[in-house]
Amino acid sequence: MTPIFDTHAHYDDEAFDEDREILLKSLPEQGIARVVNIGASLASCRKTITLMNQYEYIYGAIGVHPSETAELNEENFEQLREWCGHEKCVAVGEIGLDYYWDEPEREIQKKWFVQQLWLARELQLPVVIHSRDAAKDTADIMLAEHAEEIGGVVHCYSYSKETAKTFLDMGFYFGIGGVLTFKNAKKLKEAVEYTPMDKLVLETDSPYLSPEPNRGKRNSSLNLSYVVPALADIKKMPEEEVRRIVWENSLKLYRMSH
Repeated sequence: MTPIFDTHAHYDDEAFDEDREILLKSLPEQGIARVVNIGASLASCRKTITLMNQYEYIYGAIGVHPSETAELNEENFEQLREWCGHEKCVAVGEIGLDYYWDEPEREIQKKWFVQQLWLARELQLPVVIHSRDAAKDTADIMLAEHAEEIGGVVHCYSYSKETAKTFLDMGFYFGIGGVLTFKNAKKLKEAVEYTPMDKLVLETDSPYLSPEPNRGKRNSSLNLSYVVPALADIKKMPEEEVRRIVWENSLKLYRMSH
């Protein structure tokens, strides 16, 4: 059976403080062969580097989530650049816009979104995009900055299939996780049906967004076993075929040779 690649997790999160080592050590024997731990703040980027150094199968993305961008300044931005040079850093992320909350103000979010896109371009790394309640501004900035030349993934995709076309036209991948199993995820299911199979990757966003039947509980990469059948059902193809294609897609997304 083809192994699973969790393209987006936050194992540095305090939700894992009690059993992190036991859980992470158990992943390979349960079919999770690779994980990318995603930075969301300067502190979480530091922890991500620790995890990359500790586990052979954990890689990392270094970046600051829109909700944390108020902490950035020119000085610590240089620190981000330095961390991105780590041999197992495979992307800049997660970066983007989040208008669900009022803080930090939108101009700050936009400024550091653009700066981190520039950083990815400079370092020739793909980006992990976070976009919540900000479809138009996210797409406008990506188009203006020619994100199609940078490449990457729109994580936890939550918009319509019409918006999906904009990101697809830029060559972006779509991160699909536990929400696909929710009964009320009609819009997402339509977008996934519309998106070509070669542009989909699996992700958990652990510890968040556990799939049914574990909705509301702490998420982990092990729960992707519930997402694969949901995806296979929508795409009308065998589960093993889904596993094989998304594994290849994940390698391409993060520019890994094997």
